[in-house]
Amino acid sequence: MPIQAVIFDMDGLMLDTEPIYRAAWGRASAECGYVMSEAVRLRLIGLTVADSEQILLKEFGECFSIAAFRSLRHKFEPEAFAAYGIRKKTGLDGLLALLSSRRIPKAVATSASRSRAVPLLSATGLMEQFDAVVTSDEVVSGKPSPDIFLLAAQRLGVANTSCLVLEDAESGVLAARSAEMQVYVVPDLKQPSPAVLQLTHGSFATLTEVARHLERTWS
Repeated sequence: MPIQAVIFDMDGLMLDTEPIYRAAWGRASAECGYVMSEAVRLRLIGLTVADSEQILLKEFGECFSIAAFRSLRHKFEPEAFAAYGIRKKTGLDGLLALLSSRRIPKAVATSASRSRAVPLLSATGLMEQFDAVVTSDEVVSGKPSPDIFLLAAQRLGVANTSCLVLEDAESGVLAARSAEMQVYVVPDLKQPSPAVLQLTHGSFATLTEVARHLERTWS
């Protein structure tokens, strides 16, 4: 089916924020007396904060204080953002310009909360470039549930089967396919497994490559 709308993930796909959270969350867990391994960090990519906290509880045990961790995370995240800065991913501006030139509706569907997503999108000048922004606190279940993508399609007024999702995380790929949408993956810190890769309609190193592919497809 022809693409009538494109839905973007935010962290790791449009914005290079995963290293920031990685540093802040690792520091917070260390302050609580626990070492967050690389394997655990990778498991958290693409998930909501609530789902990530549940993984940490299972990993560290019932003595791990989520309240203490959450307080420290809220303290360290702004410091990490200030040190690293908010950077857009390579090719994002060009891809958005291409979609705008073809008048293709665009939405953000992120595992972040609205209170976190809106300031990031606004600070990078992205907020006004999208027709809809859907956040994790607006749906019952986060990725890999399809809820957030289905709501994004609904707000765009487009059939879910005519939407293309751009994702960097496995949970997002699974959510998009559950929503019966096409999905391209642009991996960030973690490469998708072969099984998840087979579920995609394309894998690209950068958003620049996505734009080139779409231009060829539409020419």
